Amino acid sequence: MTADLAQTLIRAVEEADSSARLLEAVEQLSTARLEAAIPTLIAALGYNNPGAAVAAVEGLIQIGKPAVKPLMELLDGYNYGARAWAIRALAGIGDPRGLEMLLDAAKNDFAFSVRRAAARGLGTIVWEELPSEQIQPSQTQALEVLLQVSQDPEWVVRYAAVTGLQKLAIAVAISNTDWAMQILTHFDSQVASEDNLAIIARIWLAQKEIQEYVVEVLDKQTAATVSAFDIDWQGTLEKLYARKRQEQPLPEGDPRKFREVAAAIAKANA
Repeated sequence: MTADLAQTLIRAVEEADSSARLLEAVEQLSTARLEAAIPTLIAALGYNNPGAAVAAVEGLIQIGKPAVKPLMELLDGYNYGARAWAIRALAGIGDPRGLEMLLDAAKNDFAFSVRRAAARGLGTIVWEELPSEQIQPSQTQALEVLLQVSQDPEWVVRYAAVTGLQKLAIAVAISNTDWAMQILTHFDSQVASEDNLAIIARIWLAQKEIQEYVVEVLDKQTAATVSAFDIDWQGTLEKLYARKRQEQPLPEGDPRKFREVAAAIAKANA
């Protein structure tokens, strides 16, 4: 019965003659959570239909581990859009078998949508599923790549790297507190050089959530070491607003323009 259902749903995807019908067919196939549907769902990632791709990603994530190997084997090396969706699916599943692919994609893929998906995915790996002796070396790789990607020229990739670093910091907060502190320190340095306000705000949120997690989970002695990273949230918000105001040009007729000119003339005549 299950095989018949799979064939019926797959056929509906293959025979869809409009975007709306394709979306509906992929959604129904995804909802069924059938392993037989995996190749068809992966193929749907390459269709020029974002809605169908989102549904296919959700279906693959729900199917879980059985979808990992096919995703890695059928990853489209020529269609970067399909590749980005496939990376999202791997990230959503979090299986460590996808780690090497995520590392490579985050560092080297020419498409920023792929790098962004991979950077986010490096924070969602289920590390406990690795053999114990492989966990720390694998986390070291993820940390190194995320620190590198946090300097990516595309702001959406840097934003994703912040998310990945936050999740990694929380994952290692107990087993390797020094790494969590390193990530917090890196965030401080990144704020100092970052010119994108959305990323700055996201870094502050990441710092806050990491700190709250560490204080909650670790013992009082370890938690006390986090106090050095206390953040004046009111002050930082005021700095953000001040920085934003500085970036906005003054309108014509604004008295501040005349004050600036007067100060410049006075300085020149001094």
